[in-house]
Amino acid sequence: MSQTILQLQNIEKSFDGTPVLRGISLDAAAGEFITLLGSSGCGKTTTLRIIAGLECPDAGRVLLEGRDVTGTPPEKRDVNTVFQNYALFPHMTVAANIGYSLKLRRRPNEDIAKAVAQALELVQLTGYENRMPAQLSGGQKQRVAIARALVNRPRVLLLDEPLGALDLQLRRQMQLELKALQQQLGITFIYITHDQEEALTMSDRIAVMRDGQFVQIGTPAQVYDEPRTSFVARFVGSANILQGTVVAAGHPGGLVTARVAGCPVCARAGQTEFLPGQPIALALRSEQVDFAPEGSGIPAVVKEKSFAGGMLRIALELPDGSRLVASRHGIDQSLAPGQKLCVRCAPEAAVPVEVDD
Repeated sequence: MSQTILQLQNIEKSFDGTPVLRGISLDAAAGEFITLLGSSGCGKTTTLRIIAGLECPDAGRVLLEGRDVTGTPPEKRDVNTVFQNYALFPHMTVAANIGYSLKLRRRPNEDIAKAVAQALELVQLTGYENRMPAQLSGGQKQRVAIARALVNRPRVLLLDEPLGALDLQLRRQMQLELKALQQQLGITFIYITHDQEEALTMSDRIAVMRDGQFVQIGTPAQVYDEPRTSFVARFVGSANILQGTVVAAGHPGGLVTARVAGCPVCARAGQTEFLPGQPIALALRSEQVDFAPEGSGIPAVVKEKSFAGGMLRIALELPDGSRLVASRHGIDQSLAPGQKLCVRCAPEAAVPVEVDD
């Protein structure tokens, strides 16, 4: 995946004087699966529409295989889009929907039939050629929309929250199928979602967006294990942010010691140089919070417990009044509100972050 297929260079876009994209840049390699992850209104869909040619940026360039396509109309770009609402023609059969773009290009009927059959096989809908959209389930409609986008074998496929309308079980199944399909075809996917689990499951790289900017771009492991800011840490995986003060720095192994809630905590310093007395914020994932007997960590009091999706979440209060959430798989009946214990973590689990939220 070394060849760069798509480049966004300092893209800016405003609507009615309100900035929506603030100079974003991104390189996508051939065959790469990149997810734009962010909450509603952060600029994900506008970015996708600019790549597709449905919007024109106020500044910056879009390059496809090294060619500037910033002003090129959508039909002249080797890019297709899959929308969340499927956008199927209700009066056309499945085969007619999939082959519509080929018909517009005046391809021979034999070529269209062959391409449609191949596309249906890719999305596991062989035999559904003559069905109407109203006869399909939500998952089947989404497969037809994907087949229609793939029938021309575009260089880049854009997917605008395509699984958002599906139920949880079907969405997880489609995540695996989409990823397998992308790897089979070797097409570059640019995928947008606000679902962090979806992004972590499917992506080669994730571009976390906030207020029209990419705040961090990296592999799922980098974004999850090495968040740069408190926003990324909380948005991807809901990390705890612990405020403290540096006590000592420059330890062997790149570690730093901070005082958090009156107790020492050892963390990894990364590439940042810290000085004693400097404020520090540490991101700590809930599953990496360890419990310990009293006197061997930061004192804490269990405030409440909740159970959802196979995960037990324990809310704890530290001596300075701050809250910390720990999580465990299954139901642990041994902890009760009001119980006193201590919490601690391995040094590599606490990551210094820039506070930006």
